[in-house]
Amino acid sequence: MDMHEATGLQAHGASDTAAELFGSFHLGGDEFALPASCIREVVNYPAKVTALPLSPAYLEGMFTLRGSVIPVVNLGRLFRADAPRAVATDKIAILDFQQVLIGIVFQDTGEILRVPASARSALQYAAGDSQAVIAGTILLDGGARLLQILDPHALLRIENVPHVLALQATGAKLSTARYHAQSERRQCVSFHAAGATFAFEMLAIQEIIKVPELHSSLLNNELCLGRMHFRGNQVAVVDFGALLQAPAYDKAAREATPDQRVIVVRLDGTTVGFLVDSVDSIVHFFGDQVLPIPLLSKARAAMFAGCITKEGLGDIIFLNHKDILSQAEIVEMRDGHARLYPADTEMGAATHKARRRVYITFTVETRFAVEIGQVREIIDFSHAITTPPGMPACMLGMLNLRQQMISIIDLRQLYAMPALPDASSGKILIVERGAERYGFLVDHVDNIMTISDSQRFAAPQIIRTGEHDDLRSEMDEMIDIGTDAQRQTLSVFQCDHLLEKLETALPRAA
Repeated sequence: MDMHEATGLQAHGASDTAAELFGSFHLGGDEFALPASCIREVVNYPAKVTALPLSPAYLEGMFTLRGSVIPVVNLGRLFRADAPRAVATDKIAILDFQQVLIGIVFQDTGEILRVPASARSALQYAAGDSQAVIAGTILLDGGARLLQILDPHALLRIENVPHVLALQATGAKLSTARYHAQSERRQCVSFHAAGATFAFEMLAIQEIIKVPELHSSLLNNELCLGRMHFRGNQVAVVDFGALLQAPAYDKAAREATPDQRVIVVRLDGTTVGFLVDSVDSIVHFFGDQVLPIPLLSKARAAMFAGCITKEGLGDIIFLNHKDILSQAEIVEMRDGHARLYPADTEMGAATHKARRRVYITFTVETRFAVEIGQVREIIDFSHAITTPPGMPACMLGMLNLRQQMISIIDLRQLYAMPALPDASSGKILIVERGAERYGFLVDHVDNIMTISDSQRFAAPQIIRTGEHDDLRSEMDEMIDIGTDAQRQTLSVFQCDHLLEKLETALPRAA
């Protein structure tokens, strides 16, 4: 690739047999140079940069560019921790370092320089000196112009280069169409914590619950908020924000909100709850859509499995749940609570063997539950729904979701319920029937929970005969949730039953 075309820099300097090409950049009144061989291109500062937790202070975050995750290094903050953060007018030089791409923030680009050896000098540093990223200097214009040469090898200490290259090689083996045809579609649950979006793979999640009463534990520490009663066990609850060591994070000053949830995850034989700010969506993906993240820090590096980018959702940090906590931390929570609360642990072990299924619970005036396998994904209400003329009253319209048309059905309208005061606050459950996809508008999604088959039973005949003209009349099973002191009965939502009824009335998506 022509360097002038790739970077937009202007060529400068005379030919020299011992000359080397450099690209120059400006930052805070200083001029820097990088070997042109490592510069892939220069881009404008992206509109969205995702913060990467547990990263050094000089890492602004990351963004995706043509299928690669680019960490963004703020050179000024590398030299001085209180240097200004990047702004929208800055530029990013994309460097190719050992086939891994990294972005360096500058205020402006300069030119391409052909520098003779006589104009270059090398610098030596003591071990550990932060200035060691400056490999030398360039003197031009009779000594009137000084440029500092950056050493990419000292600047970009990527901790997981082999992992990134291995994932890139795997993704390149098959075309996307062939890969998707031969692989299994997976699902994850996205959530917010410490200002970023994360996701656990669905298989890792036992349940998602509202924040219960937390009890103090002798095992409380900076991460562990306490313990909760969960299906006969004492389960440690970990503050996910504290785990991420978010800047200015004050666990003591954190206020509870209605959106907070505890995600219950099974880690190496131990059940752990993670307190998060909110649970957002179910997202489907294929393995090749998980982009490797080049990491500049060793802190809990194994927990970052990659980045999933989805239109409308942005960049989601996909977590390897097995490596979120260290083995020592897991053993402490498991063995410590087993010793402190043996009776509850034994009771939980005795009841754990019953067959269980995972349900999403949601509300359409009353609460329902649907087996999670029936739902392809959950999305926020979209104002991009278009309503062609002649649509049935219960159909909001058509939504183009990643190049596939989805028929959006308003369940409240279908069953003559009062309309939602604000439809934009609702969620849409996306389901499949053959090649067709449909979206059911619901008031809100409540939780994801695991329920024993012993709590599932046939619905009373009076509901199934349709004497109650509401959504429950389409459902022939119910489940009990909660405890004896606070029990609820939910109708089990059967997508196929409803779609069979609607199939003749609804137009097919093109």
